[in-house]
Amino acid sequence: MSRVMIIGAGGVAGVVAAKCCRNPGTFSEMLVASRTKAKCDAIKANIESRRAQWGNGGRETAISTAALDAMDVPATVAMIRGFKPDLVMNIALPYQDLAIMDACLEAGVSYLDTANYEPPDEAHFEYSWQWAYREKFKKAGLTAILGCGFDPGVTQVFSAYAQKHYFDTVETLDILDCNGGDHGYPFATNFNPEINIREVAAKGSYWVSEMEEGTGKREEAVDAHGVPVEYKKAFDKGYWVETAPMAVKREYDFDQVGKKDMYLLHHEELESLGCNLKGIKRIRFFMTFGQSYLTHLKCLENVGMTRIDPVDFKGMKIVPIEFLKALLPDPASLGPRTKGKTNIGCIFHGMKDGKPVDYYVYNVCDHQECYAEVGSQAISYTTGVPAMIGAKMFLEGKWTEKGVHTCEEFDPDPFMEELNRQGLPWKENFNPVKVP
Repeated sequence: MSRVMIIGAGGVAGVVAAKCCRNPGTFSEMLVASRTKAKCDAIKANIESRRAQWGNGGRETAISTAALDAMDVPATVAMIRGFKPDLVMNIALPYQDLAIMDACLEAGVSYLDTANYEPPDEAHFEYSWQWAYREKFKKAGLTAILGCGFDPGVTQVFSAYAQKHYFDTVETLDILDCNGGDHGYPFATNFNPEINIREVAAKGSYWVSEMEEGTGKREEAVDAHGVPVEYKKAFDKGYWVETAPMAVKREYDFDQVGKKDMYLLHHEELESLGCNLKGIKRIRFFMTFGQSYLTHLKCLENVGMTRIDPVDFKGMKIVPIEFLKALLPDPASLGPRTKGKTNIGCIFHGMKDGKPVDYYVYNVCDHQECYAEVGSQAISYTTGVPAMIGAKMFLEGKWTEKGVHTCEEFDPDPFMEELNRQGLPWKENFNPVKVP
């Protein structure tokens, strides 16, 4: 029986809180804190309205709410010390990761988040800022679990599971993220608009262990598919192969969703998996987008609405993308109107006992089923459920290595078992269609 403090009150935080309350045997008490207490209260009210539906055998997780600016480290430390949680779950924006990690170190409590740090004034994210905390957390006897959503998160657990059970060496990995849902709006984002648009508008990149054959040693080259690329040294080993935004497109036929166009993006788990998968030579990440979304996004880019730097407006400084966020539908509001399914998984190629092996592991999630259970669409659900499972792993003593760790560094088996129990069952395919 443990106490957790959840920082954040968006769609994902609502799922995390609800799923914690669906597991009262692990989570006895919970504090939900965010800048806007009314949003925390709405999460609590949603949970209270569903308790009878869930039927937890008479046991209930106690919920309290509070207002908190998580960038105010002393205030966060004071709240942690007052509530005395066993774990702080950072379900806020990735801009706040370092401030909350600082507060956890000062207050002496372990930490979990769903996405790695990203400076608010730069569309760039990497693990280096949080990896710099490794010795601090280890010396303090604390655990920090980074990126415990779906991607990153479950994709890394899938990778650890594949490596543990099916491969001696994993040579290539393609992560495929497909959202086949339809919310009916001409343009909306399924998670925080600032993060979503910054991610899509950034250069695409994939990780390779060495420069691909035929490209030579030039800084600028052409990859195996004829796409202009630029090689940049990765942090621990290997290279980032950078492309123009949305320059690499593939079509894939997703189970229970159908054929969708997907585009190569940069994603944080590529960096850690490049360090932790044995024999890895290449890792790519693809996400599906419809043409309407891409057309709207291009128009917004062309008129400067996706800029992250301040501009002068009637004597004030405003950040265009923050203003755009205020105009777009709140992702937490999309649940009742989103229909369809998501399909997210990993395709591996490697060797086992001297023989080649192909393996595809993935989850299919239904938007309407998620809404019926917890009141959210599947994008929030597929991020929030793994965060709860990661907390469960820590609180039950299964993921407690001291220091700062990504999800593939822990034993994947108990996490994989919980995915099946908690609403994200996975499927396996040993003869998958591979991505060219």
